[in-house]
Amino acid sequence: MTDKIIIGSDHAGFAAKEQVKAYLQSKGIAVEDAGCHSAESVHYPIYGKAVAGAVSRGEYPRGILICGTGIGMSIVANKFPGVRAALCHNAFTAQACREHNDANILVMGARVLEWPQMKEIVDLWLNTPFAGGRHAERVAMIE
Repeated sequence: MTDKIIIGSDHAGFAAKEQVKAYLQSKGIAVEDAGCHSAESVHYPIYGKAVAGAVSRGEYPRGILICGTGIGMSIVANKFPGVRAALCHNAFTAQACREHNDANILVMGARVLEWPQMKEIVDLWLNTPFAGGRHAERVAMIE
């Protein structure tokens, strides 16, 4: 588990971001909110770049991004060196992206997932360690 996370969303993910942020804080995790700060329409790349840039520069070990589907945020985040952003839709993908890919940014779609699913995904993503071994070789090949 990490002790600090940066989180961001667009307008479609704003309400979900607020839920995830409160949940993380209740677990004692320091959360940096990169925005957005309301449900008013915004451009998702601004917030995807803020989170992915901070993770890429090593300012935060992990980040979370939320938009309507998660697709746009995934595309933005994976443009940054050292970022391995994984779009997760269920428990299996959340666990696998940590075990096999050492994903350092979790991406979720607020229009795809309900809160109980998001909570389960966040918990698995936070608590699943990277398996290393042959997976480390593969992650190194990405870099």
